[in-house]
Amino acid sequence: MHLTSAFQDKTLCAGLLARLTRALDSLHAAGGKQLRFMEVCGTHTMAIFQSGLRSLLPKGIAHLSGPGCPVCVTHDADIAAILHLAEKDSLIVATFGDMLRVPGPNGNNLKHAQAAGARVEIVYSPLDALTLAAKNPGDTVVFLGIGFEATAPAVAATLLCACQQQRKNFRVFSLHKRVPPVLRSLLNDADTDIDAFLLPGHVSTVLGLAPYAFLAEARVPGVVGGFEPADILLALCLITEQIRDGQPAVVNAYPRAVNDAGNPKARALLDQVFVPSDALWRGMGRIAQSGFAVRPDFAAWDAAATFDLRVAETPPPRGCRCGDVLKGRIAPPACPLFGKVCTPATPTGPCMVSTEGSCAACYNYSER
Repeated sequence: MHLTSAFQDKTLCAGLLARLTRALDSLHAAGGKQLRFMEVCGTHTMAIFQSGLRSLLPKGIAHLSGPGCPVCVTHDADIAAILHLAEKDSLIVATFGDMLRVPGPNGNNLKHAQAAGARVEIVYSPLDALTLAAKNPGDTVVFLGIGFEATAPAVAATLLCACQQQRKNFRVFSLHKRVPPVLRSLLNDADTDIDAFLLPGHVSTVLGLAPYAFLAEARVPGVVGGFEPADILLALCLITEQIRDGQPAVVNAYPRAVNDAGNPKARALLDQVFVPSDALWRGMGRIAQSGFAVRPDFAAWDAAATFDLRVAETPPPRGCRCGDVLKGRIAPPACPLFGKVCTPATPTGPCMVSTEGSCAACYNYSER
């Protein structure tokens, strides 16, 4: 039996749905309102839509899709800076493939830049970008650091390798984001009504539980969950029971992958190479200490320190409501462009580009 098969078992899932329904019935009998939980992981987004869990959830619980897709939360101003980089002579932009089609100013993207002659290469790891720099000593290779705490340690390790090799034609443009600060921002947003968080499994393998402690202090449950249907249902049961019992807490419901203490070695890599910095988030603006900037000690490998990446104020695509989707203010079909001019084949906004984007997941799995 495959490792994940047990967590897809229909009988197990039916039992968890019954447990969730009982907890919700008790909550509503005591006068509770509909419970609104938000996931903040792109893999959770895709898993929830793909498995059809949204259609199975009891009426007393509602799913909000949050800012868990790294491509989706990359701000328009940062996309403009990336396109500005791509215009430079003797420069190769190295990136994961899902960044190629993210629309920037006037609908332009890296794929358009590539067609116009820019040198844009798809890589599958940061080390691939370092290898690309070794093969092209006459050019500067800039790797686009997109992602959260789960992917940033590998970028940190690659930058250290570049430093050890004295690979002076390699740079990192760090647009990495930190999850805990954006959760704080969402809690403080008067227009966002969130009762609990389904916390990201991958990010939590690095962070552990301690960085989320502020949620319990704010009396908001936070449960780290896995990605199979039973994982997600168990997390929702724990969330609902915490609210029913008036005992909000941060707990780990994914112990087969997540250690409560996280991964100290990965965090040490992050601390060695990066420093928390203010960062722009699509739909949410600038959030204090929510990004990772390259430390001054490594300025020789920092694209932001090497190149002038300042850009003018960059508005989102006209009519696109990706920002509201990322904040959980609307579901994807509420965007007037959804499924009409904006589809995975012709995306207007990044939430329809990435497979982890809420709009793409909703569109692909027929919740429209």
